[in-house]
Amino acid sequence: MTEIRRKIPRRIANTVIQSLKGGVVPRIGLPYITVGRKNEIEALLRDVDIIADGGASFRFIVGRYGSGKSFLLQTIRSYVMDRGFVVADADLSPERRLYGSKGEGLATYRELIRNLSTKTRPEGGALPLILDRFLQEIEARAAADGTDPDSPLFAGAVEDRIRSALSSISELVHGFDFLRLLLLYFRSSLAEDDERKALVLKWFRGEYTSRADARRELGVNVIVTDDDWYDYMKLFALFLHQTGCAGMMLMIDELVNLYKISNSISRQYNYEKLLSMYNDALQGKARYLGFLMSGTPQCIEDTRRGIYSYEALRSRLQEGKFSRDGARDLMGPVIRLEPLTAEEMLVLCGKLSDIHSQLYGWEPKLTDEDLAVFLRIEYGRIGADSHITPREVIRDFIELLDILYQYPEKKVRELLESDEFQYAKDPLAESRDAFLEEVSPAVHSAAPASGASPQDFSTFTL
Repeated sequence: MTEIRRKIPRRIANTVIQSLKGGVVPRIGLPYITVGRKNEIEALLRDVDIIADGGASFRFIVGRYGSGKSFLLQTIRSYVMDRGFVVADADLSPERRLYGSKGEGLATYRELIRNLSTKTRPEGGALPLILDRFLQEIEARAAADGTDPDSPLFAGAVEDRIRSALSSISELVHGFDFLRLLLLYFRSSLAEDDERKALVLKWFRGEYTSRADARRELGVNVIVTDDDWYDYMKLFALFLHQTGCAGMMLMIDELVNLYKISNSISRQYNYEKLLSMYNDALQGKARYLGFLMSGTPQCIEDTRRGIYSYEALRSRLQEGKFSRDGARDLMGPVIRLEPLTAEEMLVLCGKLSDIHSQLYGWEPKLTDEDLAVFLRIEYGRIGADSHITPREVIRDFIELLDILYQYPEKKVRELLESDEFQYAKDPLAESRDAFLEEVSPAVHSAAPASGASPQDFSTFTL
């Protein structure tokens, strides 16, 4: 076994191992276990450069359950935060959709704002930090220009600078109201009115459900709703750029929950919202904003109730005639995840073995040959060539490491060669092979003579 390659903090090691063992993607520690996906990551990072220049992008990540969609999203999340982006991510669910008449769209907005993350606040909840940092920079500039912070004119000077810095925002839909709330937040901050600041943050988080409540508590007559929450995300992207961030990336996982909507009209409304967001990104109506959405092939390609059931989306997203396995167009709107190769899985298992050994302070007795035997067993399962996923292999491998750690007297080969670790044989395949062996001589003896028509089966018997 190779020596430990990288030292990993114990807290991160525990998060990585426990998350992967539970079948979920860890939000920290991904650089320690990232393997493969080089082409996909490079394609997505090219989008990042476009967003930082004031453009927008929209991508769908498509793959089966456990194929690595969420892992790729989290990997890109780490990359873009290191590049100065703000990231907001959310998983769709029956209660969170792109559009809904009972607050489902607003629930998605709330989840995105709650998970707003930066490099210095990667766990989410970064909205107050972003607002306070923006105001501090504006106040510092006003003071540097000679305005005394203790002067009665200081507040007016700062507000003028805020309006000037955000003049482009006030021209957009709901931009005036957005700017008004920012100024209210500044005044509350200057007056050290924490209660009023909390109410403004409540408004930005979309927690007001009644205009009357917003008017009574803040003096504004607008709130974020199911119909316009996406407009506010576009405003946030432009605002974040003005605060010094490179841009904003929205990551929405579990598109399959749109596919599961039983009501066809409601499902179509959600696809219409998706189309509107897609068109905005590609037509230049959104700036400094990127979208990454992930789902299963079925929820995308099903022409009865999937995204392709909406003709306007199908015609935009469907692959052309030249794309195929091994030659996918990674510059198109849909990125299909190819399975990790056996070599990449071998490297990943080696990394996990290193992390597991550091976490529990032991030295696994796994050789490279043992890892190869383990992978042969995993990929020897029935249907593994088309159905096995990295998630299944990783969970089995961590279980193997746990058993070896808890029972040091056990031998690696003893476990790998036991019945518990042997894949089941396919009885249908075995009977098929036996049948072919049995009838093969008869088939050859019944073959048509030279010159006979290959379509003449009248003399064929078993």
